[in-house]
Amino acid sequence: MNEESQRLDEDESRKKNWKRWGPYLSERQWATVREDYSEQGDTWSYFPHDHARSRTYRWGEDGLLGITDRECRLCFALALWNGQDAILKERLFGLTGPEGNHGEDCKECYYYLDSSPTHSYLKALYKYPQVAFPYEQLVKENHRYGLKLPEYELIDTGVFAENRYFDVVAEYAKQTPDDVHVRITVANRASESASIVVLPSLWFRNTWTWGLSHEGRSCKPRIWRDVTGNIRTEHETLEPMYFFYEGTEEVLFTENETNFQRLYGSKNPSLYVKDAFHDYIISGRALACNRSPGGTKMAPVYRLRLGPGQSRIIYLRLVSVKDWDGNPGADPTVFDLRQNETDSFYSQLTGALDEQSARVFRQAAAGLLWSKQFYHYIVKDWLKGDAFEVPPPASRWLGRNHDWLQVYSRDVISMPDKWEYPWFAAWDLAFHMLPFAHLDPNFAKQQLELFLREWYMHPNGQIPAYEFAFTDVNPPVHAWAAWRVYKISGSRGARDIDFLESVFHKLLLNFTWWVNRKDTEGNNIFSGGFLGLDNIGVFDRSKPLPTGGYLQQADGTAWMGFYCLTMLSIALELAQTRPVYEDMASKFFEHFVAICESVNTLGGNGLWDEEDGFYYDQLKIDGRTIPLKTRSLVGLLPLIGVEILYEDAIFNLKGFRRRMQWFLQYRPDLARLITIDNKRGRTHHLLAVPTQERLRRILKYLLDENEFLSPYGIRSLSKIHATRPYIFRADGQEYRVDYIPGEGNTYLFGGNSNWRGPVWFPINYLILEALKRYHFFYGDDFKVECPTGSGVLKNLREVAHELSRRLIRIFLPDSGGRRPCHGNDNLYASDPYWKDLILFYEYFHGDTGRGCGANHQTGWTGLVARLIITEARYASQ
Repeated sequence: MNEESQRLDEDESRKKNWKRWGPYLSERQWATVREDYSEQGDTWSYFPHDHARSRTYRWGEDGLLGITDRECRLCFALALWNGQDAILKERLFGLTGPEGNHGEDCKECYYYLDSSPTHSYLKALYKYPQVAFPYEQLVKENHRYGLKLPEYELIDTGVFAENRYFDVVAEYAKQTPDDVHVRITVANRASESASIVVLPSLWFRNTWTWGLSHEGRSCKPRIWRDVTGNIRTEHETLEPMYFFYEGTEEVLFTENETNFQRLYGSKNPSLYVKDAFHDYIISGRALACNRSPGGTKMAPVYRLRLGPGQSRIIYLRLVSVKDWDGNPGADPTVFDLRQNETDSFYSQLTGALDEQSARVFRQAAAGLLWSKQFYHYIVKDWLKGDAFEVPPPASRWLGRNHDWLQVYSRDVISMPDKWEYPWFAAWDLAFHMLPFAHLDPNFAKQQLELFLREWYMHPNGQIPAYEFAFTDVNPPVHAWAAWRVYKISGSRGARDIDFLESVFHKLLLNFTWWVNRKDTEGNNIFSGGFLGLDNIGVFDRSKPLPTGGYLQQADGTAWMGFYCLTMLSIALELAQTRPVYEDMASKFFEHFVAICESVNTLGGNGLWDEEDGFYYDQLKIDGRTIPLKTRSLVGLLPLIGVEILYEDAIFNLKGFRRRMQWFLQYRPDLARLITIDNKRGRTHHLLAVPTQERLRRILKYLLDENEFLSPYGIRSLSKIHATRPYIFRADGQEYRVDYIPGEGNTYLFGGNSNWRGPVWFPINYLILEALKRYHFFYGDDFKVECPTGSGVLKNLREVAHELSRRLIRIFLPDSGGRRPCHGNDNLYASDPYWKDLILFYEYFHGDTGRGCGANHQTGWTGLVARLIITEARYASQ
């Protein structure tokens, strides 16, 4: 066992708290739902970026390349000043939803380079322009660009021309769980000398202002210089710490308190306020900071003048009083040791990978691990307001999340993107956990269990979606993620059956919620709303239809078939050692067959269109059924409803086998939906939404490069709609769906995501995983043209691996050094300081592979890490 794996074991067994400190600091706390106390719920304007430097946060903290403890009590991050900006660079800047031409978007260049699973080693990079940061230019140009053009990014402004920027690298290495060594490396990339001020800042999250005394609230802590000259911290629930720095005598202290004078023109209750360092550094106001060495926020000041290409290293150390070894300085050898141990961990995990694949894997893993965040939101307290603050408007009790009073979140959670989406998204998180199952299986299981606990899950069984609207309905993938994590994280015979049984019971509540709430006619045809696919439909599926009536959704029904089969698989696994679950397995077996019957035969052909050979949503209105003929992922999703009942898995389950045999004998009308095959003297049963014939017809579309098959995966909408848009007319209105391969051309769901053409990793992953299951049953004899019309025949396993390679290709450089994810940007293709940096975007252009949307959504795009491992094993075979 390597050293990092040993640390994971020590943390899991609670022998040592290796994960107490980590990259749990948000990258944007401002303009979140949690900080919004406005009457209309206007998060962007209530707490803007301009307030962030001066206004105390209620529910969290943010910072630049920072760390905090798992309860976000004591925080550390960087503040920078290039001598040109009007404000310190303490946090990442980006455009709000209304400002961006495609919704909110971070306008910075930063990169997660490395992390071990226990965060015993961390490394990240920020590129800081030497000219004034173009805040106003970014706002104006994105407004001017409008919907038809891509987003206007920081690189487009020219601030990095002639290498006029600093590379600022933050590294963290733990000697013990409470001894964190810090190394800040600042490099001038320009051909001329340049100055920079660096403030490595340490502060306490403000938990004392709000007049509360329950868990997580505290008396006011302090940071001060003790009689020995050392910087110490004191907090009632966090052990005392020392903070050591070197190489400067200039040290600042202030309080993490709101500057009411600047924001509202009223007197400050505190003499020293949150933005004191801005006044001191930029305006030269020495009296802004506390001349007595104490407060709740402090920073040593490093004023650096760097020659062309010159770099400077700053060492710091945050260590508990009990762990201090008497040496005030950070030990450079700790960084080398922890980095080598991290190398060893990943080498053992992945085996031999080529250099480029290894780089993609390592940065994908780093992105996943850096995207953990302390998330704090107690809905009841948020609705009620705080004792010493202006009471929120009474209308809040009828507004956002008012019926989720049980939500009490104070946890480290895997985020989609800590700037663009600094809040959990339940269905995103499910996909995050598959690569996490390789990196840190215990964390993956804990995260999945967390959202099924009574302080997250609604009493009616619904899983909260995300803070903007907990009641929104996301695809039911939680059970699938739990099942996959269970299998990935242990070898057969050594898996965590207790975890599986625990989540199964709570998932039963969620499954029942779906059946009771989303089956409008009680006929096993499901709706559900937008179901995470935002603008994919003709209408906004999250709102009442403009035509009246309701939708019967191919994707909603496919998701429920998929959910049924996952629950069946879990029940069968549990029944191997706990026979009581055989009855539950029978229930999900029969329920799936009923869904399968409805989607394929209800009213004739169910949601299947025999002429087109595709599944479509149907509009039910005034007794009429109208198919909405857009060829999209909605019609491909029935493919994922597939599972195999292996004879080995059910041989000893006499009760289940007896019930299944009775069902097949006495319900021949439904038995025809199940395919039976004998292989090597064993009988296997295929449960799948599409029949073999329908599967072939769908795959013809999926593998057609003029339809769904992109050089970089499966498009979300068929390319055929580029020349044949789908148009629906009703009551004098026209509703239209065009193929839009990049950023969206509508403001549906804020305009920052688009499911009308781009490639999205999560659905691609589910489809290629399903194809492997089909292959296991149908075998090598079932072949299709891949691509359609090419004359090249492949079995479905080969097709799945072809799709996998196309997805991985998004991040690999071509012969000219260009990675498709970076588009045509020359910096990323050839510049030695940029070419090895990789961004994991939210989604990808359907024709070019260029990254779109959030550019640090390593969450579900981090699935590429699992694909790389799988492909390496496949190639070795």
